[in-house]
Amino acid sequence: MTGWTIEDMPPLTDRTVVVTGANSGLGLTGSKAFARRGATVVMACRSVDRGESAAAEIRDAVPNATLDVRECDLADLSNVESFADGLRDEYDAVDILCNNAGVMAIPRSETADGFETQFGVNHLGHFALTGHLLDLLGAADSESRIVTQSSGAHEMGEIDFEDLQGERSYGKWSAYGQSKLANLLFAYELQRRLGNHGWDDVISVACHPGYADTDLQFRGPREMGSTLRTAAMGLANAVLAQSAEQGALPMLYAATADDVIGGEYVGPGGLFDMRGPPEFQQSNAASRDEETAARLWEVSTDLTGVEYDFETA
Repeated sequence: MTGWTIEDMPPLTDRTVVVTGANSGLGLTGSKAFARRGATVVMACRSVDRGESAAAEIRDAVPNATLDVRECDLADLSNVESFADGLRDEYDAVDILCNNAGVMAIPRSETADGFETQFGVNHLGHFALTGHLLDLLGAADSESRIVTQSSGAHEMGEIDFEDLQGERSYGKWSAYGQSKLANLLFAYELQRRLGNHGWDDVISVACHPGYADTDLQFRGPREMGSTLRTAAMGLANAVLAQSAEQGALPMLYAATADDVIGGEYVGPGGLFDMRGPPEFQQSNAASRDEETAARLWEVSTDLTGVEYDFETA
C-alpha cells in the first residue's frame, strides 16, 4: 500500500456508504471521496443543517454526487434507531458503514440516555447503530465492511467496568482513551462473532487517522471556555498535524482496498504513526484481550438494549 492515495480508491458505483459525522473533518473528507468514486453516500449527522451545508460543499467539488443527508444523533439511542429504521425503509443494503463520528477530551456531560458522553457517543452509539444496520450490511451483493475509527489514544485507555460512566472519577483524556480502546475491542470482537456465525461476506476493520487537522481537537477547549487552550490547539494543528485529506486515508483504505481482511488495524505509517500513507499496524495488547472484549460486548448490549442477530445470515 506504499504511497496509497484517494486516487487509488476503486470505483464504488451502485454501492451505498454510510458515514457518521459526515458534516465535518474526516467524515466530510471521506464522504467527498466516496462520492467522487460514484457511491451513494448517506451522510449521518447530528445536525441536518450542518449536514446539508457539507453536502453543498461536496456537490461543488463533485457535481454528480449522490448524497442523502439524514439525522443521526449518536448521543440519543432512540434517534439512532429511528435513523436505522428510516434507512431500512429506503435502502435494500448497505455496503460500507464508517463509524467515524466522535468527541474528544470534553468536560463531563451525559447523553440523552445518561451515558458519559465520550463513551456514549464514541462507543455505545456506534455499537447500537451497527447492530441496527447488521441486516442491511448482510444484504449487500458483495463483501460489505464495517470500519470503526479509533485513535492512538487507545494506548492510554483502560476499560473501567466499575465506573464506565466516570461518575466517581472523571478525567477528560482518560475517558477519551477508554472510548477509543472500546472502539477497538468492539471492532475485533465484532469480527470474531461475524466469523463464528458464518458471515463471511461482512468484515469488521479498525483504523485511526494519526494527528489530523480537524475541528475535533477544538470542542474540548471551547466547552471549557478556554480561549488560550483553543489558540494553543490551533497552533499545534498548524505545526504538527497532517491535513484532513491525509487523515482520512486509513478509513478510506480500510473501507475499499482489496487486500483488507477482517480484524485489521490501519493507520498512517509515518512519524510516530501520526502522519503519512496508510499501512497495516498493530494496536496494543489491551485492545486484543478477548475476555475484556466479550465482557464489554455484553455490557454494551445491556446498556443499549441492542441485540445483534447473527442467525439471519
